[in-house]
Amino acid sequence: MEKETKVFRYQSPEFEGVKKSTLVCSSDLMRVMVQEVREGGENNLHSHTGEDAFWFVIKGVVKFYGEGDKVLGEFGQNEGILIPRGFNYWFESASDEPLEILRVSARDQSIQNKRVSYAPLKAWQVEAGSFESQAKN
Repeated sequence: MEKETKVFRYQSPEFEGVKKSTLVCSSDLMRVMVQEVREGGENNLHSHTGEDAFWFVIKGVVKFYGEGDKVLGEFGQNEGILIPRGFNYWFESASDEPLEILRVSARDQSIQNKRVSYAPLKAWQVEAGSFESQAKN
């Protein structure tokens, strides 16, 4: 495989709705995205089978939860959390300011990565139609 650099620039998008994910760059091992989350853009309890994710707050405040809605932490600008593959979590914007959060994920090439839901999808997720997952009850 030929090695190449990838140059990128991110600019906050204008959008309708409560959440927007923008792919910034990617490789065969990692993906870099920025998610902008407004009030009501929280997600459901879920995990990723083959992907570790690093979350870093650019603007706003985020609150991450684990199983049983256990608070994992509340993070402001320049703070974050690493979520290992297979860990059940969800998060929400925790301030009046829209949340802008960087997500850097790395994939285990030996495991098929799937998003597994442990709670029903939120209404905005159903409307977006891009959260097909393997549900577990």
